[in-house]
Amino acid sequence: MAAAAAALASSPLVHLTAAARLRLPRPRASPAASSRWGCPRGAYLDWRPLRRCDRMRCFSVDEGGGGGEDGEKRGEEEAAAPVEAKVGAAEERSRSGSFSSSSSPSSATPGVSSEPPLLSFSVDNIDTVKLLELLGPEKVDQADVKAIKEKFFGYTTFWLTREEPFGDLGEGVLFVGNLRGDREEIFGKLQRQLRELTGDKYNLFMVEEPNSEEDDPRGGPRVSFGLLRREVSEPGPTTLWQYVISLLLFLLTVFSCIELGIASKISSLPPDIVSYFTDPNATGPPPDMQLLLPFVESALPVAYGVLAIQLFHEVGHFLAAYPKNVKLGIPFFIPNFTLGTFGSITQFKSILPDRKTMFDVSMAGPLAGAALSFSMFSVGLWLSSNPAGATDLVQVPSNLFQGSLLLGLISRAILGYSALHAATVSIHPLVIAGWCGLTTTAFNMLPVGCLDGGRGLQGAFGKDALFGFGLTTYSLLGLGVRTPEKPCLDDVSDVGTWRRGALIASVFLVVLILIPLWDELAEDLGVGLVSSF
Repeated sequence: MAAAAAALASSPLVHLTAAARLRLPRPRASPAASSRWGCPRGAYLDWRPLRRCDRMRCFSVDEGGGGGEDGEKRGEEEAAAPVEAKVGAAEERSRSGSFSSSSSPSSATPGVSSEPPLLSFSVDNIDTVKLLELLGPEKVDQADVKAIKEKFFGYTTFWLTREEPFGDLGEGVLFVGNLRGDREEIFGKLQRQLRELTGDKYNLFMVEEPNSEEDDPRGGPRVSFGLLRREVSEPGPTTLWQYVISLLLFLLTVFSCIELGIASKISSLPPDIVSYFTDPNATGPPPDMQLLLPFVESALPVAYGVLAIQLFHEVGHFLAAYPKNVKLGIPFFIPNFTLGTFGSITQFKSILPDRKTMFDVSMAGPLAGAALSFSMFSVGLWLSSNPAGATDLVQVPSNLFQGSLLLGLISRAILGYSALHAATVSIHPLVIAGWCGLTTTAFNMLPVGCLDGGRGLQGAFGKDALFGFGLTTYSLLGLGVRTPEKPCLDDVSDVGTWRRGALIASVFLVVLILIPLWDELAEDLGVGLVSSF
C-alpha cells in the first residue's frame, strides 16, 4: 500500500509543488491538535465531507502564535462563524482564483502573518487506507445494506446469520444465512424488492455459500446473496481502441484464409516456394512471393468458405442472445495460417440472468458453425466422388486425411479405399473449408476458460467443474489455466438434464475430431500412405 501511495504521490495530478500550493486562512490551532494529525506546527487538519468524498485541507496560521488583540479577536470571530459559511466562502474563493501567493499590504491584518507557511504533501502525509478507498471501486452504501436487512430478510424468506465481503476487491456485501423457501421464487422476490427500493443502483447475485460443508435441506447447494453496485459488476462499453483491434484482427484473418486457399493448391505451386516452406533443411534466399499472386483468385473459394463458417458462428451467438436481452461485444477473430482462423472471442456486455442463458448463448455459436461446416464438408465429399459433375478440384496429399479420426473415417466411407490410398486425392474446395471449420469449432468447444466450451461447461455444471476440466485440458495441451466467465445473477439454479447430455455428446465429438488416425488403423483402412511419412 505504501508503494501505491508513493507512486500516486509522485504523480503530477496529485503532487502539490512549491509553485502551486493552497493557502486557506483559518483560525489558530493548538500545537497538540496539529501534531496529532501529522501537520506542521501551527497548522491543523480539517476533514469535511464535500460532494462525494472527504477532502483533506491543512490550514496554516502564524508560526509564532502572536498577533495581538486584533489577531485574537479575528480568530475568535472566524471560529464562531458557521461551518457552512466558512466552507462556502473557501470554495467560492477557490473558484474565483482569489488565492494568491502574496497578499497586498492594504489587505493585511495587523498581528497576522500575510505569508503563512505552506504545507507540502509527502508519502508520510497520505493515509494509504483512505486513499485506496477513494481510488478503488465504488462500495455499497451501508444505509442501503441496513434497509435491505430490515425490509427483505426474515423467517419467511432468508434468515440472515452473518455478512462477508463480496466481489474481487471486497467492494460488495455477501449475505449468508438460511433459505426459507424455493430459491428461485425468493430470489425473484428479492430482486423486485431491490429495484423498488434502490432502482438500478445495485445488482443482486444468488451464489453458492462459500465453504459450505452440507447441502440445503430442500435439495441442492446452500445459497447466499451478494450485493454489488451496477457500475462495478457490469462489463464496460466497447472502446474505440477495441474496435480498431477487432478490425485489424479481421483483416489478418482474411489474409490467413487466403493463404490457406493458396496452400491448398500445393500441387500447382512453384517447386522452390513449396520446398522453402515445407523442407526444414532448405537453404538459400527466400523465393519471390510475387509468384503466388496468380493463385490468389483460385484461393478465394476456400477463403470464402472458412470466413462464412466463422461469421455464421457469430450469427448463432447473436440470434440466441437477442431474445434473452443479452448484449454481446464485437468479435475478436484469431488468425491462423494452418486453419485460416482459430475462431473468435466474443465478450458478454451484460450480466447473464442465469446459467441456462449462459449455456444457450455459448453453445449456439458452435452449433451454427458446426452445422454449416459439416454441410460444406459433406457436399464437398459428394462432389469429389463425382468428378464428372464437379469443377475446380484440387490435389492434396492423402495423408492429410489422417489428421482426424472422425473426419478421416467419413472421408474413407464416401471416397473409397482406392481414392484415399493413393499419394494425392482430388477434392472439392468445400471439403477443405468444411474440414477447417469443424476443426476450429472443435477447438472452440474445449472445456476451458472463456471459450464457448468453457462457458457451456460452466453453465451446465458450475464454476468448480470448469476449473477441474480446464486444469486437466490445459495440462494435456501444455498451456496455462484461463480464468472463467463472471458469475450469472442466478448462479445456482440447475440447467436441466438435456443440456448436460448435449454438452457431454459435444465433448465426445470434439475428441473424435481432434484425435488423429494412428498408423495401424490408417493402414488397415487405407487412409493415406503410411509409408510416406
